[in-house]
Amino acid sequence: MKQIKTLLIAATLFFGATSFTNAQSKVAHINTTDLIQAMPDMKVAQADMERIGKTYQSDIEAMKLELKTKTERFEAEATTKTQEENEKRYVEVQTDQQSMQQYAANAQQQLQKKEMELLKPITEKAKAAILKVAKAQGFDYVLDSSPQGGVIMAEGKDLLADVKRELGF
Repeated sequence: MKQIKTLLIAATLFFGATSFTNAQSKVAHINTTDLIQAMPDMKVAQADMERIGKTYQSDIEAMKLELKTKTERFEAEATTKTQEENEKRYVEVQTDQQSMQQYAANAQQQLQKKEMELLKPITEKAKAAILKVAKAQGFDYVLDSSPQGGVIMAEGKDLLADVKRELGF
């Protein structure tokens, strides 16, 4: 009986301490995806990425057109050339096609690298503003309520408007 009484007192103290601790934690949420998409810096970064992407795309299109022209010319002249010359031309076309594919893969890697370079300062600026606003308003935790953030329910204060104001837009 004495053990049950001790166990009940311990359970009561545990649940009381837990609820007291939970009552003191202030939690807010923010959709970081919406914040970053709304930032003027992001619009500039997206314009840069589009410009770079179009440059690579036009280069690839020019390479495709050149390869197509060469292939058509080789096919038209195939009957007038020797077997050895036709084989050399076939190898040349295959080499050009592989070069084009390599260039496209390299362009994709360069685009990804540039995107990371452009996004890093933007996300760091957003994080700093979120931390500043959260500390100023006395929040202990800020959850990311963007779709990939993993928050199922967010009924606390949304800091998006306050952080936008902090960033000046």
